[in-house]
Amino acid sequence: MKSLRGILLIFALVGTAFAARPGDFRVIGPGGGGAMFNPTISPHDANTVLVSCDMTGAYITHDGGQSWRMFNLRGRVRFFVFDPLDPKVIYAQATGLWRSNDAGESWKLVYPKPSSIKEIVMRSDHADEDLVAQPDPLRNIAALAVDPANSNVLYAAAGGKKSPALFISRDFGKSWNRQQELPEMPLRMWVDPHSPADSRVLFIAGPHSVSVKTSTGVRTLAVPVTLTDVSAGFGSGSHPVIYGVSEQGIFVSKDGGASWHQSRLPGGSAKVRAIATSRQHPAVAYVSYSELGQDGKSWIGVANTMGVAKTQDTGDSWQFVWKESKGPAKNVHDAWITPRFGVGWGENPLQLGVADQDADLCYGTDLGRTMKTSDGGATWSAMYSRRIPDGGWRSTGLDVTTSYGIHFDPFDRRRQFITYTDIGLFRSEDGGDTWQSSTTGVPAKWLNTTYWMVFDPAVRGRVWSVNSYTHDLPRPKMWRKNSVSNYKGGVCRSDDGGNTWRQSNAGMAETAATHILLDPASAPDARTLYVTGFGRGVYKSIDGGKTWALKNTGISQDQPFAWRLARASDGTLYLVIARRSEDGSIGTADDGAIYRSRDDAAHWEPVSLPAGVNGPNGLAIDPKSPQRLYLAAWARATGIHGDGGGIYLSEDGGRNWRQIFHRDRHVYDVVVDPTDSNVLYASGFESSAWHSTDRGQHWTRIPGFNFKWAHRVIPDPGDRNKVFITTFGGSVWHGAINGPAGPEDIATPELQLDRSHSR
Repeated sequence: MKSLRGILLIFALVGTAFAARPGDFRVIGPGGGGAMFNPTISPHDANTVLVSCDMTGAYITHDGGQSWRMFNLRGRVRFFVFDPLDPKVIYAQATGLWRSNDAGESWKLVYPKPSSIKEIVMRSDHADEDLVAQPDPLRNIAALAVDPANSNVLYAAAGGKKSPALFISRDFGKSWNRQQELPEMPLRMWVDPHSPADSRVLFIAGPHSVSVKTSTGVRTLAVPVTLTDVSAGFGSGSHPVIYGVSEQGIFVSKDGGASWHQSRLPGGSAKVRAIATSRQHPAVAYVSYSELGQDGKSWIGVANTMGVAKTQDTGDSWQFVWKESKGPAKNVHDAWITPRFGVGWGENPLQLGVADQDADLCYGTDLGRTMKTSDGGATWSAMYSRRIPDGGWRSTGLDVTTSYGIHFDPFDRRRQFITYTDIGLFRSEDGGDTWQSSTTGVPAKWLNTTYWMVFDPAVRGRVWSVNSYTHDLPRPKMWRKNSVSNYKGGVCRSDDGGNTWRQSNAGMAETAATHILLDPASAPDARTLYVTGFGRGVYKSIDGGKTWALKNTGISQDQPFAWRLARASDGTLYLVIARRSEDGSIGTADDGAIYRSRDDAAHWEPVSLPAGVNGPNGLAIDPKSPQRLYLAAWARATGIHGDGGGIYLSEDGGRNWRQIFHRDRHVYDVVVDPTDSNVLYASGFESSAWHSTDRGQHWTRIPGFNFKWAHRVIPDPGDRNKVFITTFGGSVWHGAINGPAGPEDIATPELQLDRSHSR
């Protein structure tokens, strides 16, 4: 039962939220850059705030947003709840219901019970997790509340979409009793703090109703519209004030949901997205809006007007406290996103959070930022990044960016680059301490993603990058609705160390260019370069990237998903074709593939994949043994964790393979240390990052790297004991591979009781 013991260990492990990580791992980059949600302020200490994102990371601050620490609960956190009595107790709903008893420093699973878990299923393309438990009466928890007078009493609105119900635990979540059925899965739930302790009144708000639970049962009150967000406050009155937003606008109930009236912003119609009030000061609320109109008509010829409005009289009137359209508002002090991408890139807040004890304190999270006001909206400031004097931007710890590589100028070690999704290429001139955008000259339609770059090893300042408007490749979500033939992107060249760029793709069709490889044996004045075009194939240049020609002879796939290239020390080229199918169905034309060329891409021949494998994702070659290949493979959507994934070794150039790592089944990449071919690194979407010192025969998890979705490990050229790890949604991590033992802040189900080694 070794695997079951490993599964159960997930719930014995704890992880720090602000203590030092093993190896002193830290996140580097400019900060921000991706969607953030659920800003939740502690009712005990307004400096303690939690934020979640859609990329498995969660974040906590204890200094009012000046610095944040990422922690990981195996999936996206859907809500946070603070215990109203104990300031150290916090709940988070992610893959299950988690609780911290030490102010976010460590987390343990509350529901489902660890002893009830039979399997952890990871069949999705992103290795998203489903906890399979028996018994599992609550199933999905949509909302949670803690009794204001007794921390042992928890209320959960849970179940399936067709059978939601109210559950109560009176023993701190050890057991749950089903109470009443609910008409629909709720958005939020609150306990009326003024109701008797032995006869609590609960308000449970869903998209179409408010259910009021009293000692006599549940009374359902209809809502006249479909609510998409809702918030409630309890003042001195006998009923809570409930605010809601819908496609029709803002709606307010001053009598606990019995009646509603529409509340309008000045200036006409607007789209409203999020709303939040102060639990103790319900007359004050903030609403996120966009597309502000006039007299019900759009402002023709005027940029989208968006921001936040505030009421101080329970919705009878509103004032704009954040209003932007063509240019930044004077009272909104953003970090690097607005100066780089302009007003509107992050959009108006996706969600808002107001302090229970202070109606002037509000956080807003959007598609790239966390913004804060502590003066009732008079001013707003960015919490995700700060400018360093005489330098660039430094993250505060709120990083929600996908990174593919970190790249080092061979002529200037302090000049480094990170290739990103959504925010393009960033450059550091101070050894990675601060960062600035580095896409000047890149065509606007290519700015979204820089997938990779390569320096000329003999010419100072010369570097090439591959770019695309299409991000997140090779994940299949990107071609569900958009044909690869429509992808935009190509090659850019810089001759000043990446300060400025110019398009350099003559002869290359528009394509999502995902990788570039330089032949070091080619002449400096006529470099040979190879580029993968996702959906096009392989392009080759023999004049330093000035002109390109498609080199697909021998490649049988139609619109080949050319993803990565590798070159052996004997000059043999290898091409990784990504899998087309989303579920990983094997034995079809949608299978991924590997090709080899022995004549500089003039012809390609197929290389057999290991049995059961159809999702190649990365290929590394031993620099001393050109026949020794390491294949990183992505699992199919079968079995518990997926089949056909892991790391495979061939010692004969791909004729025969054997699996050397199966702990993770969604392995993104495998890397050979350039200074020691005995040392390998691997990373993926299940269990962090791994390290081998014996050419892949045994593997050890790298402690301190605590993000679930890892892309690749890149050895630090300045310190053999340290590595950089790029991620899908957590920027770039940097730390020591042999850090001292210590607490982890990711609960890793694949981590067995024997932590010394694993295949």
